[in-house]
Amino acid sequence: MFIFDAHVDTLSRLLGTNQTLDANEGHVDLAKLRQNGGGAQFFAAFISPKYYHGKALHNTLEMLDLFWQWMEDFGQDLAFAGTTKDISENQKSGKMSCLLAIEGGEALEGKLANLRMFYRLGVRLLTLTWNHRNDLAAGQGEGSSGGGLSLFGQAVVKEMNRLGMLVDVSHLNEEGFWDVLRLSEAPVLASHSNAKALCDHPRNLTDEQIIRLADGGGVIGVNFCTHFLAKERQATIHDVVEQIEYLVNVGGVDCVGLGSDFDGIDRTPLGLDHYGKTSELADILRERGYTKGDIEKIMGGNLLRLCQTVLD
Repeated sequence: MFIFDAHVDTLSRLLGTNQTLDANEGHVDLAKLRQNGGGAQFFAAFISPKYYHGKALHNTLEMLDLFWQWMEDFGQDLAFAGTTKDISENQKSGKMSCLLAIEGGEALEGKLANLRMFYRLGVRLLTLTWNHRNDLAAGQGEGSSGGGLSLFGQAVVKEMNRLGMLVDVSHLNEEGFWDVLRLSEAPVLASHSNAKALCDHPRNLTDEQIIRLADGGGVIGVNFCTHFLAKERQATIHDVVEQIEYLVNVGGVDCVGLGSDFDGIDRTPLGLDHYGKTSELADILRERGYTKGDIEKIMGGNLLRLCQTVLD
């Protein structure tokens, strides 16, 4: 089973700690990644708010350096991928394809030159905001009062389209979301978001957002964060499956993917304790009558198709 996850925060978890990727720590480590040999994973360089004022670029470069150290130190198991051709070659050798993302436009520090530099360093996805307002747009924490894309944010989306980078609308407020969909000439990604109708959280998407994103060829990675799955109880793996099924019913099977948010969430759903458990989602979908082809789309095929459309 080819599994492609759109978002984990392992880079920021490990940076500056004494832990290493081959230690049995966190939701994601080398042993758990090996369980999905031949799959693909976006590793996000998450910019913590403590680095927003003057240190965002520096902090991002440290995480990118850590990523490339992994490619050297664990080359028997992991390999960089910047295109779907790279993913195909890595699959043939049984290696996990590792793709680079940045979570937070603060990393650009107001310069398109930095976006182009990040692309040259291997970054293929940018989550425009986290929860707050930045130079590009407003995060969901700002609500509707934060407005939509700034002029710089519009320029960033256009340049990402030109370069062949995935524009990620997770964390954007609704005004920014609609601005991106109007402006982007390429399909967009919500790398780690869920359906608001099942769990009324600001980070989740309305039915209208789901339909419009899907109609444009985009993909939504279902988030495993318990706060986005169930409000007042412990979420389970079945809540994740319900999110998948809801997105299939609203947007169609071609818009659904995985965006676990592992290593960036404080609690995981029961039954999805760590990265190695992800394949169990396919077993439940099979029990619920999904065809092999649809399961393959949800577990990774849809995100792979989106990467082929945008990155290649």
